[in-house]
Amino acid sequence: MSATGTINDELKALREQVDQLMANRVNPALSQIADQAVGTAGSIRDAAQHQADRASSKVRDQPLVSVAIAACAGFLLGRITR
Repeated sequence: MSATGTINDELKALREQVDQLMANRVNPALSQIADQAVGTAGSIRDAAQHQADRASSKVRDQPLVSVAIAACAGFLLGRITR
């Protein structure tokens, strides 16, 4: 067999090993990571929605306090950005 034939055979075998590794190890790991990311994003979205609902409820329960806090925050931001 020629040297070129041997190199081509070795490259073919290596390519098959890489394909097998991708199918058996890498793709399942990436799938698991993607599933975890989706779950985490859902949890973060739920927590943010819960906090927004709580803030909205507080504003409805205590509108004057909310206006006072917003005015103070605006004043402080104005002073800081000058």
